[in-house]
Amino acid sequence: MITQDDPKRLAQIALVALLIIGCIAVLLPFVGAVLFAFIIWACSWPLYAERVLPRLGGRTSLGASLMTLLLVLVMLVPTLFLAGSLAGGANDLVAFLKPYFEGGIPASAPAWLAGIPFFGPDVDAWWHRVAGNREEFNALLRQLAGPARQLALAIGAILANGLLQVLLVLFIVFFLYRDGTAISDTLYVAARKLGGELGEVMIDKTRNTVLSVMLGIVGTAAAQGTVAMIGFLIAGVPAAVLLGFATFFLSMIPIGPPLIWGPAAAWLYSEGQTGWAVFLLLYGLLVISSVDNFLKPWLIARGAGLSILLIALGVLGGVLVFGFIGIFLGPVLLALGHMLLLRWAREEPAT
Repeated sequence: MITQDDPKRLAQIALVALLIIGCIAVLLPFVGAVLFAFIIWACSWPLYAERVLPRLGGRTSLGASLMTLLLVLVMLVPTLFLAGSLAGGANDLVAFLKPYFEGGIPASAPAWLAGIPFFGPDVDAWWHRVAGNREEFNALLRQLAGPARQLALAIGAILANGLLQVLLVLFIVFFLYRDGTAISDTLYVAARKLGGELGEVMIDKTRNTVLSVMLGIVGTAAAQGTVAMIGFLIAGVPAAVLLGFATFFLSMIPIGPPLIWGPAAAWLYSEGQTGWAVFLLLYGLLVISSVDNFLKPWLIARGAGLSILLIALGVLGGVLVFGFIGIFLGPVLLALGHMLLLRWAREEPAT
């Protein structure tokens, strides 16, 4: 039976639904930055609330400013430093390639090139054909110029977008620190209203999983950066410490470390140090990159209380679906689903 209150209730529901859709539409371009800011806040909040804030006499604005400044030093300054180092490396690369652009490639290919199984002889024949024909070499350069320009523009756009995202994260996290107590209380109140005791348990499970994922990412990156720096020092690669720090930062993204040790091995080979180049190549494959395969799942599984299988599926599936932020979202979603499944399986049927 339809009452007079039904149209009013439907209008209220529609208004709330439109409001929610509007809020989502406004925040959609910033979802990644907002989620990453919440992740940083959740991971550092216990330290901030228990150690930093009491020493500042509870002055939240000052504490938020100091924490944001610390994040700037940790996140932004090394990024700019590495960007400057990469720019210097790009100049060296241009100087290295300039003689080949002006005089062409050497007439004889490296001896090892023809020895590559299956396609080595074909590559060697192509090398001789291009080296002996200046017009074909120029045509090859023209063909590569377009993709190289597009790649450079794409890399520049990615770096610029990443810098803007970092600035946005720092801006958001300042307000999370400043109003963190109220935000935390609101989250727990909302969780209790929606799910009772289970809602609070889910909030705690989410926080613990995020902490474990962050520990796994940072811990694995630190391990990879350390072993990479040791390998660079052994092989005699210049700026080994800087390259170790670069490996640390790039370890937080998929296939990041090979972007450091791969060119380093190529540089060693170009300098005639073939043995050290082979050593660094094997060291990168078997030591540097393999650290990520066992250390990260172990660290995350140990803190989150999940099996390594679920953690691996969560990280890989999360990255494929959500991008970088999926490293955190994937394990969190699987952790919550696993917890709900276990709780449902333990419930006794009503008699």
